[in-house]
Formats: sequence, C-alpha cells, structure tokens
Amino acid sequence: MNKVLVAGKVNGTILKSKDSINFLGTVDKKTRIISDKNHDLYNKSLKDSILVFPSGVGSSVGAYTIYSIKSNDVAPLAMICKKADLTVATGCALANIPLITISEQEFSSLENGMKITLDTENSTPILH
Repeated sequence: MNKVLVAGKVNGTILKSKDSINFLGTVDKKTRIISDKNHDLYNKSLKDSILVFPSGVGSSVGAYTIYSIKSNDVAPLAMICKKADLTVATGCALANIPLITISEQEFSSLENGMKITLDTENSTPILH
C-alpha cells in the first residue's frame, strides 16, 4: 500500500538506486551530484529526477541537506522509497518535495529512465 508523506503532483524520469542514500555524506549540496564512489548512483545528478531508493540512512542533519539542494534548485522533483526514515521525511516536508513510500513489489517494477506521473491526489499515487 502506498503512503503519501508529502503531497504533490509531478511528471518526470526515474533515477533509481538499489542503495540507501545518506544525504549528508553522499549528496553535494551545490552540484546535486552523488559524490560517494561506493554508491550505485556515483556521479549522477539528482536534479529534476524522480528519485527512487530503498531508504535514507545517516544523521538527521541530512534533512537540511535535502532542504539545501531544494534551495539551490538542484533537488529531485519527488522521492519514492520503500521506507522513509525521519531524515528523508523531514527533509522532504521542509523542502516541499513530494514523497511517498511503496511496497517491495512496486519498487521492483520501477526502472531507471522510466517516465512517470506522481499524483498524490489520485487514488493510485504512481501512474505509468
């Protein structure tokens, strides 16, 4: 069952990671690039993507990183994850970035480069 944590409607292209994301230690706040060489999205830009990832990890200060990338106009359009930790939920709420959680089955069905509409006011938040 999908759960809407931050409402919104966006159209975009999925940038999917199999790795959890530590926003404080992994994302450059000014360039929006994943800077951790061990992350599967290394050197990829988050800007204007619909970021799909399993969960967030790390310090609660990561919420301010999410807010900073939004303030610097380099944030994803929306985030979709299997489990939204407090850092991701707080960061998306502060930055007004739509955020939903989805099941493992739905997570598996989403692919990198897929174009989708995320509409939290619809009965089904993800439309292909």
